[in-house]
This record gives sequence, C-alpha cells and structure tokens, in this order.
Amino acid sequence: MYDVQDQLRAELEQIEADGLTKRERLITTPQSAHIGTTAGDALNFCANNYLGLADHPEIVAAAHEALDEWGFGMASVRFICGTQTQHRELERAIADFVGTDDAILFPSCFDANGGIFEVLLGPEDAVISDELNHASIIDGVRLCKAQRYRYANRDMADLRAQLEAAQDARRTLIVTDGAFSMDGYLAPLQEICDLAEEFGAMVMVDDSHATGFVGEKGRGSHEACGVMDRVDILTGTLGKALGGGSGGYVAAHQEIVDLLKQRARPYLFSNAVAPAVVAGSLRALQLARDSDEPRRVLRRNAELFRSLMTEAGFELLPGEHAIVPVMFPGEDGARRASQIADAMLAKGVYVIAFSFPVVPRGRARIRVQLSAAHSEEDVRACVRAFVEARDEVG
Repeated sequence: MYDVQDQLRAELEQIEADGLTKRERLITTPQSAHIGTTAGDALNFCANNYLGLADHPEIVAAAHEALDEWGFGMASVRFICGTQTQHRELERAIADFVGTDDAILFPSCFDANGGIFEVLLGPEDAVISDELNHASIIDGVRLCKAQRYRYANRDMADLRAQLEAAQDARRTLIVTDGAFSMDGYLAPLQEICDLAEEFGAMVMVDDSHATGFVGEKGRGSHEACGVMDRVDILTGTLGKALGGGSGGYVAAHQEIVDLLKQRARPYLFSNAVAPAVVAGSLRALQLARDSDEPRRVLRRNAELFRSLMTEAGFELLPGEHAIVPVMFPGEDGARRASQIADAMLAKGVYVIAFSFPVVPRGRARIRVQLSAAHSEEDVRACVRAFVEARDEVG
C-alpha cells in the first residue's frame, strides 16, 4: 500500500508543479450574485446561475414546503418505489417547455449523457461527436459499442466527411453541445439538422448551458437556431439556470424515453432526485417559462460587459452568450490569467482562470459568466477590477 501512496503522492506533486492543482474556495453564504467567502465578500462572476434563481425566495419556499409534504429523500430508484407524482409532473413540464413528447429525470445531466448511448447504439451503429463536447458525452460514448467518429468543433465540412464514412451504419447519431461551455459558442444546429436529414441521422443536443435563457422564450439552443421540431434528443440539467440544484434529464420522442426507463443504467440503479429538489426545480422552470424579464436583463448585462471590456482593450471571444471568455493567449497566458483572477478576488470579484488541459494549450482564459441577478453597477465593478488587476500584474 505504501508504494501506491508514494506513486499517488508523486502524481499529485507533478500536478502541483505543472500549476494545474484545483483548489476549492469556500463560500459562506447562499449562491447568488453577491456571496461571502472565507477571503471576504465578493461579486460572483463564475457561477452557472444565469437567471439568478439559485436563491430565489419562491424556489426556496417551494423546497421548504416539499420537505414537509414529500419528505427528505426517496431511498429508492424510480421503478421500485422512488417515483412521486411530482417527479412525473416535472418531467412533463420539462417536455412541454423544450417541445418534446416526454422527458426522463436522472440524478445529473452527467448521468443522463452517461446512460443514453449504450441504450440506443450497438456495434452496428455509429455516433459522431463534436470534438469539444462535454466530458459526460465523451464518457457516455465510451460506454457504448457503436463505431465512433469525431468532427472538428462546429466544422460542417468535417461533419459531412464523418457522415459519409459512417454511411453503412444501421443508426447514426450526431451529438453536440448546444452551447460550448468554455467558448460560449452556439452549435450551428440548422446546418447540423440539414446534414442529418440528408444522411438519415438522428441529432442529440446537450443544452445544459442554454435551457432557460437561450432563445426567445429560453427553451434552448434549438429554439435560438429555429430547429425545435428537428432535434431528436435533448439532454439538460436542473443545476444551472433552472435553480442550480441537482438533477438532469433526457427529453425526446416517446419511444426513446420509454426505452431509457427500461435500460438506462444510471436511471435504474441510482436514487430518484430528492423531493425538495424536484419541487424547487419545478418552481424554477415555471419562473423561467412565465417571465421574459430575467432573460432581457441577462442579455443586457452580457452586452454591457462585452462592450466595456472591448473598450478597455481586452481580447474576448465573439458571441452573444452569457459565457464571455476573456482570453490570455501565448506561453505566459496561463500564469497571467491565474494571477489576474487572484488579484480580482482580493478586490472583491470572484472569477476563475482556465488553462491547459481544460482548454487548448496557449488559449488560457478567465471565463466570465453573467447573471440576471447582476446589476449594471456589478458589471461595471467587474470590469474595473479586470483593469486594475491587469495593471498590477503587468
């Protein structure tokens, strides 16, 4: 055992030497645009709390009420005795919101993506995945026995080439993130659906960074791209814009949902989503569905941040998403991004730097995530902190 411990210690030391050690910063308050940390109070610009619902009083109240009405936990998987009527209510509400026949809840979207490929695809099938898809998609694909193809990020010529290579497959599934989390780019879903129809393929979209706030009514990237009736499978999370709790889902044609209930291992062998989370998420979905104002505020905040940062001379990746990567390219970029993020926290603005291997080498960045809970002054304070930290770091 001591040899193993020595080996693991050496691996950890190498991670530290490479500057890749991830350290948790402790938050002392509920998640919000303004948070307390052990380092002091801070403006939070790195949460997935896009609509500002994580501490919304109506969602907190719904969760409180659910504890009294439904209990703390299910202590069961869904098909044994883990399905309350509110689980099905939430699934039907999700399906109605995103425009599919039905939906199925999972403990997380990681589990949803981990369970779907093995059920739908066998050795005679093919899956074609965008190279920058989320790790959960990559792991889910690894669990199935389908032929695997990969296309360059959002590159439709390469996707066509992979579709041609997979023409002999019984079933072909194209899978992409709807919004890519490190870049904020939307997938070109209209072109993807055109190619899918040409080659007789299915389309699956992970909309975790889009559901609730992308598109006119917040239904997701498929709404924003005008293909709501052309995407076969949507996966998503309840852990970002829709309240920020836990849980994920697959929304799809009825036959796909029904088959997942029979064979998806994360569904069959994991506890049902906790009652309070179900109730809170249902209220969050209702709030996202019924009010356009948080989406308008979010878009306004993102536009203001992009404008002020560009004016201040920072390099941003283009786009309209609430994810705004502030780029620090080159060999020295990772160090500078990390130093600037640390300097900003000292000024009361909480952001996180990302570098290789999370993003390509030489493409370090600070990923800023705007929220509807941010005020205009919050956004301006964040930009001021960027400028002051850059001046300090040099």
